[in-house]
Amino acid sequence: MLRVRCLRGGSRGAEAAHYIGLRLGRVFTGWVQRTFQSTQAATASQNTCAADDNKASSPVPKDCPVCSYNEWDPLEEVIVGRAENACVPPFSVEVKANTYEKYWGFYQKFGGQSFPKDHLKKAIAEIEEMCNILKKEGVIVKRPDPIDWSVKYKTPDFESTGMYAAMPRDILLVVGNEIIEAPMAWRARFFEYRAYRRIIKDYFNCGAKWTTAPKPTMADELYDQDYPIRSVEDRHKLAAQGKFVTTEFEPCFDAADFIRAGRDIFVQRSQVTNYMGIEWMRRHLAPDYKVHIISFKDPNPMHIDATFNIIGPGLVLSNPDRPCHQIELFKKAGWTVIRPPVPLIPDDHPLWMSSKWLSMNVLMLDEKRVMVDANETSIQKMFENLGISTIKVNIRHANSLGGGFHCWTCDIRRRGTLQSYFD
Repeated sequence: MLRVRCLRGGSRGAEAAHYIGLRLGRVFTGWVQRTFQSTQAATASQNTCAADDNKASSPVPKDCPVCSYNEWDPLEEVIVGRAENACVPPFSVEVKANTYEKYWGFYQKFGGQSFPKDHLKKAIAEIEEMCNILKKEGVIVKRPDPIDWSVKYKTPDFESTGMYAAMPRDILLVVGNEIIEAPMAWRARFFEYRAYRRIIKDYFNCGAKWTTAPKPTMADELYDQDYPIRSVEDRHKLAAQGKFVTTEFEPCFDAADFIRAGRDIFVQRSQVTNYMGIEWMRRHLAPDYKVHIISFKDPNPMHIDATFNIIGPGLVLSNPDRPCHQIELFKKAGWTVIRPPVPLIPDDHPLWMSSKWLSMNVLMLDEKRVMVDANETSIQKMFENLGISTIKVNIRHANSLGGGFHCWTCDIRRRGTLQSYFD
């Protein structure tokens, strides 16, 4: 049985080791991560206390429109991204490290230009229909502003064009009544926040907290310019060694590398999220929340929600192709770990920025309703066997831009209170 508990404490030794590792540089990063991870696991299993009434109650102001603690409480308001004016990012080192070799020619040819117009038109129509369905389900939908992403920009450290505002999950993380803007690692996404500023200012004016993480310079030092990717074998080898295209030069993270379960927030070190970024988030959210580093057998980690998607209290989808190294933490807490079925998307469908496992990148409207791809009949059956009703929507062309339902959305308000779900 799942145990709902209050999690406290942490190892001061682990915090000190983590801080020293960041100071001494990349050579100690792997050791620091393992130390921080193992001490967290030990603390989670040994230092517990029963949840009291004050801990379970929401500290969010009564009239604040922003309030979300997890991925499954009843959804009341959401931001849905836009495919309009989406551009192919320039083929820089961080883009190369996060895309598959078969698409490198596409990026080299079309970087800085629009995605194929016909494909984009279909994606726009799919997302509009998705918004209509969400509204029919009683959810308030907000959209970012359309922007011309083809405009070239220049900072003291780099030049680029933009990409899109399609994936609010990548840039925005809602924790309680706070909206956190992520310091993302792709140069093509440096000014992506501009599309969301109108919405966020409205939320701020209505009482929400608004935090922007330190904006990275994205200087050359943030990236391993000689990152040696030539094949899938290279990716597996580098991932096993804990090597990534982003360095520890300055904090960076994508919000989509974090996933929430009340007082416990899980994150992976990935191609776009470094340990400095994780440490910034850990200190920022302490002591009310604990940030746990978890990792996977993944040759190209980028965004956690098509690898490990928490869909309910004590219920998580775990990608069978990318097993979690810390899965016992969840099992010991009484969680049910579900292996989703193999995706049905055909091999010839373009997925320029993602894998077929977007099939498990679902959006929970509450514990008993899930938005799932209309084409993925196998995972629909899996949910129905779990007693969860499926709301079927076709976003196959929108998938090509790099995301499923979870990626295309950022839940702003869910009706629920702050809880702990781990011993």
